[in-house]
Amino acid sequence: MTIIYVDNNATTAIAREVRQAMEPFFTEHYFNPSSMYEPAKRTARAVAAARETIARFLGAAPQEVLFTACATESNNAAIFGATRANPSRRHILTTAVEHPAVLEVCKELARSGYEVTFLSVDRAGNLDLGEFVRALRPDTLLVSIMHANNETGVVFPIERLSRIVKETDPSILFHTDATQTAGKIPIRLDRELIHVDMLSFSGHKLHAPKGIGALYVRRGTAWRPWMIGGHQEGGRRAGTENVPYIVGMAKAVELAAEHAAEEETRIRRLRDRLEEGILERVPWVEINGRGAPRLPNTLNVACHFIEGEGILYQLNEHGICASSGSACTSGSLEPSHVLRAMQVPFTAVQGSVRFSLSRYNTEEEIDRILEVFPRVVASLRRISPYWDSQTNAPRPEAEQMLVSAAPQPA
Repeated sequence: MTIIYVDNNATTAIAREVRQAMEPFFTEHYFNPSSMYEPAKRTARAVAAARETIARFLGAAPQEVLFTACATESNNAAIFGATRANPSRRHILTTAVEHPAVLEVCKELARSGYEVTFLSVDRAGNLDLGEFVRALRPDTLLVSIMHANNETGVVFPIERLSRIVKETDPSILFHTDATQTAGKIPIRLDRELIHVDMLSFSGHKLHAPKGIGALYVRRGTAWRPWMIGGHQEGGRRAGTENVPYIVGMAKAVELAAEHAAEEETRIRRLRDRLEEGILERVPWVEINGRGAPRLPNTLNVACHFIEGEGILYQLNEHGICASSGSACTSGSLEPSHVLRAMQVPFTAVQGSVRFSLSRYNTEEEIDRILEVFPRVVASLRRISPYWDSQTNAPRPEAEQMLVSAAPQPA
């Protein structure tokens, strides 16, 4: 069976060029870059060259980039490093829709005595700028807001939010989790994002391997290392560098820059065609985040009166790999915290499916999804107690449930 992979916000295939760039560092260039002999120095130069490549990609200086094992470590290091360096401030501002790598860290800090404000979002997934401004306080230490949401693709106005923070109080640190945006939309820390102090991302979301991430820390930021031990990464992150994976991530960002225009055109066109095709073919669905700026590759479809788990199971039977949201919470039976924060009606919150594309997806794959997905939804609705198969519509009592679930005007 041919596999159609449309879960690229969970992970991506390693690009052939990335694998080729990595291979020598598993064999002849296996040396520890901290060693003093010449072969090791060549390995150290490869790490330095990779750091320069990633710095250019971000619009940063090489010394502002440190390598980690993943975006989760980068997020933990950013937040805990900020708290260690600024013990007199005890307030943190974030959102209710962050990835668990930020959300759970903030909850842990709240249990440790910090005050954490979790900003709400509207039905489209947008933040309320007024609420954001009002939440800033004299004792605010850190603002941590994702660049784009991993489930819905909603992009937050980080340029504007970070500027507001620095105009309010330059001492407040601003961190953004850019795991879903790196390689999909431009990141320029020397231009639009000049007020961002720290930025996290991971290699495996842009066709590098799992197990490598990066953390940007702007020069002069009040931040202390979180991983303690040796003097690697300029003393900012202990542990022998993962040289093959660092080289691989550098190659991946080169490819991402090369394909940037394609990401904004061809992939967006594929996503839009899939979205419009589903809306035309499947009744009683809505697009989560449609009223907000979104990543060009992400589509989150809410199907009323059925469960997403059943949809994913049947899509899998046809060789289509999609997801119901974050891969990091896929083992939970709880509805998505992102969709609950967006007030998705309870009639659809369990029936949401995320399709996330990459540059390797094709028109033929979109055609196949549009052939299979409506049939899957129809088959599940035939056995739903809320659906009238004769009228191909929800039963009157189910429709009333949907009306009751709609958010009421303030």
